[in-house]
Amino acid sequence: MNLPHDAMLLRIFIGESDRWHHQPLYEALVLKAREMHLAGATVLRGPIGFGKSSRIHTAKILRLSLDLPMVIEIVDTEEKLNAFLPVLDEMLKGGLVTLEKVRVIDYRAGPEAETPPQV
Repeated sequence: MNLPHDAMLLRIFIGESDRWHHQPLYEALVLKAREMHLAGATVLRGPIGFGKSSRIHTAKILRLSLDLPMVIEIVDTEEKLNAFLPVLDEMLKGGLVTLEKVRVIDYRAGPEAETPPQV
């Protein structure tokens, strides 16, 4: 799969404790993006953050949170991400979703992905 230089970045901000059918929502979103043949997805876990409720979520020792901020980033064409948005809307109960233009410099698999496993 090739990505055009002018692509889009979908960013989804949720909490670590958010679920979709008894599965972590961030995991379900990545699996759904893969199922829909999007170019790739990355999940980032934040050490501290807050959202619409203004409640702080932190990983500090004295105030352990079981709901740390999670960000899922997906880069692909505008058309493919627009097709993913209705699915995302169904799965997402709360959070923040942004979409922005990005310039893709390079998109390729590493050498381990191209070499068949040795038996």
